[in-house]
Amino acid sequence: MTDNQQGEFHFQALTPDLILDAVESVGIYPETGLLALNSYENRVYQFRCDQGKRYVVKFYRPQRWSNEQIQEEHHYALALAENEVPIAVPLIINGQTLHHYQGYRMALFPSMGGRAFEVDNLEQLEVVGRFIGRIHQYAKKEQFTYREPLTLALLGHEPLAYLRQSGMVSSAMANAFFTVCEQVLTKAEAIWKTVPFDSIRLHGDLHPGNILWTPDGPGFVDLDDARQGPAVQDIWMMLTGDRQQQTLQLDILLDSYQEFADFDMRQLALIEPLRALRMIHYNAWLAKRWQDPAFPMNFPWFGDVKYWEQQTLAFKEQLSALDEPPLSLYQSS
Repeated sequence: MTDNQQGEFHFQALTPDLILDAVESVGIYPETGLLALNSYENRVYQFRCDQGKRYVVKFYRPQRWSNEQIQEEHHYALALAENEVPIAVPLIINGQTLHHYQGYRMALFPSMGGRAFEVDNLEQLEVVGRFIGRIHQYAKKEQFTYREPLTLALLGHEPLAYLRQSGMVSSAMANAFFTVCEQVLTKAEAIWKTVPFDSIRLHGDLHPGNILWTPDGPGFVDLDDARQGPAVQDIWMMLTGDRQQQTLQLDILLDSYQEFADFDMRQLALIEPLRALRMIHYNAWLAKRWQDPAFPMNFPWFGDVKYWEQQTLAFKEQLSALDEPPLSLYQSS
């Protein structure tokens, strides 16, 4: 079985014994059991080896990325680490970072210990902003060759089309849900087209859950969604709370960010469009992965009428948010 010969769902055969055999095939010998980490798209496990070191092994979902795209992620992480960005990097074993075992592709990482990043801790936020600036300072030097850029089609039109034909949206709510989704997408697209931006290499999914707080400061993990796009994509997911709180957080983030990289303030207008597109993409992602048993198990509410009622309301609220003036660094508190 090769990487491209598997069916719609690909993880049934990934048993604990196969995982252990795969890890041992690259010369690392687990001493403890496997601790499954919070990942639905891939399969990720932590363990301690017989030398006392802690590792994380990541099995990539087949058919999502090509080998070249995964290698590009690895090269990017390694280059960032060489430029003193504290980021999880794949181990180089026998000259390789990407390994193959019985049709699965995997990479091993040293385990990065730490506690949750506190997004409401303004001192931590300042340090994180500084490192995002350093990431982007390096990211601007080159472009990805194999990874597709973030586009309206990728984030909005294609996911919404998939959701329409998936049959996953409750029939009782389908008309109301898709009506407001179309309105949100139309408005997000109109704003997107008014904002010029340089497309740079991104982390791509830089939410607080992908930052650990270590004794030395932040540690960044999971470049799985690295793509090209506007710099603000790696900033807006840090913002929480009401408008006043978000303005304060944005002020702190960008003040420290700009110690290392310039930020085009026109991109602030993309925050709500990007949030809207992420909402559409998230629902389509759940629908696309529904044949993976992990998804019905962990998202049992996805098919309920109540869920689609809540989503319809959330999209109506987002439609209103798209009409608000963009966040600015110069608002009074």
